[in-house]
Amino acid sequence: MQRTKPPFRADHVGSLLRSSALKDARSKRETNEITAEQLKAIEDREIEAIIEKQEAVGLKSITDGEYRRAFWNYDFLGKLDGVEAYLGERKIKFQGKQPKPMMLRVIGKLGSYSTHPMIEHFKFVQSHTKQTAKMTIPSPSSLHFRYGRSAVPEAIYPDMADFYRDLGESYRKAVRAFADAGCRYIQLDEVNFTYLCDPKLRQQVTERGDDPNKMPHDYARMINAAISDVPPDMMTAMHLCRGNFQSTFVASGGYEPVAEILFNEIDIQAYFMEYDSERAGGFEPLRFVPKGKMVVLGLVTSKSGTLESRDELKRRIDEAAKYISLDQLCLSPQCGFASTEEGNILAEDEQWAKLRMIVELSEEVWGK
Repeated sequence: MQRTKPPFRADHVGSLLRSSALKDARSKRETNEITAEQLKAIEDREIEAIIEKQEAVGLKSITDGEYRRAFWNYDFLGKLDGVEAYLGERKIKFQGKQPKPMMLRVIGKLGSYSTHPMIEHFKFVQSHTKQTAKMTIPSPSSLHFRYGRSAVPEAIYPDMADFYRDLGESYRKAVRAFADAGCRYIQLDEVNFTYLCDPKLRQQVTERGDDPNKMPHDYARMINAAISDVPPDMMTAMHLCRGNFQSTFVASGGYEPVAEILFNEIDIQAYFMEYDSERAGGFEPLRFVPKGKMVVLGLVTSKSGTLESRDELKRRIDEAAKYISLDQLCLSPQCGFASTEEGNILAEDEQWAKLRMIVELSEEVWGK
């Protein structure tokens, strides 16, 4: 049976390959060849075009493709009160080419909230679609996991519990602001729970002085605080992946180490779960998902243009349904197509072909 509310049987994570016109405009803005106003006008035009394309392939959740961002996380977090984005040395590495060394750090007390510029980004999408406008923001854990204590000066936060509390409060106010602007579908992009499924990364955070067994509980409380003031009709979702930059990744390992916390300690209603490769492990952790929560199976990879076999995708959906009801499942790509402005290594027409196939396959599995 199809769904009339999010998550939809055919859904997507959010980011889309940047158009050549947008890339050219952002490049010109960096060298001051065009003004900020001229760049915004081009962003507006290109976002209108991708909204139309999403609708044309049959998607019911519509995003701006993150066209106004350079990174999926830094652009949002760097605009929170008390947070600064800067260039530094990356400590969590991708398996291959590395992104720009953008970093984050706390420069003042958190917990207050000034109007976030991405509120207007959401309003633009909402005003240009008759479908459900979806907002994607990084999970609050993104301000801590990559850096640990080095991003949180002791002079500002002697006790890390106060940091987690205040960051959760900043997010609560920001998420409520999106709700007040009309948002009814918000997604927290959460890579750090899945990073904590990788033994190498668990060792890395242990060596810097953090406890990988305690961190998921701290993050769960912070995420719950972030979504504690949403209206009853707002769908809260979480996207989980193991890193996504130009078709490469950071982590490997199945969900088992964090599954019970993920599904039963966090008040999120729907989970977009990366399941496009063996690095994600099996479907067994889905046995922890309680009735009433949804799982969007990320079976279609965004890391290559090769179109998956429909029969194989159906087989994998059937396999997942051994651990969770088919009615609690949906289908999507495993991640966005462009977590950074560079984008993954595939063509735009291949991206749209994958999204179209997801819509068509969902109708085959759950009906029209």
